[in-house]
Amino acid sequence: MLLLLCVQAKAQSNKGVNSLYSAFAIGDLEERDYSRNFGLGSAGIARPSLFYLNELNPASYSAIPQQNFMFDVALQGRSVTYTGDGLNQNALDGNLKRLAVGFKANKRWGIAAGLTPYSSVDYKFLNQRYIEGSGVPISSTTEGTGGINRVYLSNGVRLTDNFSAGVSSAFLFGPVNTTENLGGDTVSTVDKRYAYNLNFTTGIQYQGKIKDWQVGLGATYRFKTDMRFQHNIEVINSSEQVLYSEELDKLKYTLPEQYGIGLSLGKGNITLVADYKKQLWSGLNPGENNYRLVDAERYAGGLEYAFRKHYYNGVAEHLVLQAGFAYNKSYLSLQGNQIKDISGTAGVSIPNRNGALRYYLGVEVGQRGTLANDLIRENYVNFVLHFSFKDIWFIRRIYE
Repeated sequence: MLLLLCVQAKAQSNKGVNSLYSAFAIGDLEERDYSRNFGLGSAGIARPSLFYLNELNPASYSAIPQQNFMFDVALQGRSVTYTGDGLNQNALDGNLKRLAVGFKANKRWGIAAGLTPYSSVDYKFLNQRYIEGSGVPISSTTEGTGGINRVYLSNGVRLTDNFSAGVSSAFLFGPVNTTENLGGDTVSTVDKRYAYNLNFTTGIQYQGKIKDWQVGLGATYRFKTDMRFQHNIEVINSSEQVLYSEELDKLKYTLPEQYGIGLSLGKGNITLVADYKKQLWSGLNPGENNYRLVDAERYAGGLEYAFRKHYYNGVAEHLVLQAGFAYNKSYLSLQGNQIKDISGTAGVSIPNRNGALRYYLGVEVGQRGTLANDLIRENYVNFVLHFSFKDIWFIRRIYE
């Protein structure tokens, strides 16, 4: 079923443009979290993985309930309207965004593994170029595809009754391809780059009480990484036969360090969360004349109301309602304008009858970009359908 979903998601993605801003640097960085944090503006650095897998902070996995096994899968649908000088265009796409599993290794140690996107590249430009010395215009099509994926293995350990620490070890990999066609579909030039390297994120969490409030504090740090790119050029015809191929020197692209802090406050059925993240891009990977890299910042927060029942051996959740917001200042500055993104989110989590399977539906409505200096503004709606399965492992049965 998952293989069919991947194929269907890819087919849908090819029908629409995901983002024109993904044409720069390494594409659109994935700042959203496609777990139950989505409806809270993707904030949750301070939240434990008590009811769901929270990769925003690897320290959270120490809170996975004893003998529990969790499995998550998330799908995204996206509708975008692009506006600009003489431009009004709509696009649709869909993708598989998250696969994750997690379990408790012992009383203090939780483990999770998964696959998520790190960045995405999906754009198509139509313009005109001029043959040197002739002044004759010809049509040109430039198309970008691919993106970087993140496969991770995360560990969280409870150090004391209140403090936990964790580390996420990730392998980043994936293609970033650019195809240029001049004057028709006869011959195309494909610039192929394939990225790979390891990346590490550490985290710490505090969980405690102040009077009637459950207080959570969290902090994360992602290390700087030098991505390596295999690089080659191909010239292909309309039948996809390779007419010319050349392997070029490997490229290097530096991903900066990132730090984040988070706060969680809970009382009764209500939980408030807030996060702040910063990525130090300034001075790295000098861009071309039409763009430069700047420090990126993200502010997010939200409110959650969960219907819960308390039992002698724990707490069970039922319906969960969420609302949140996010404000993101991108790492891209185009023509002196830092690309900004602001959105509102909502989510609902519903369990099945026995509580082992939960269905989550999240929606995000937002706007990115600007109309200043002939740039493009994106008005978008994101939908997320998330399935979370929880089972009990390692039960010793006694027969009489």
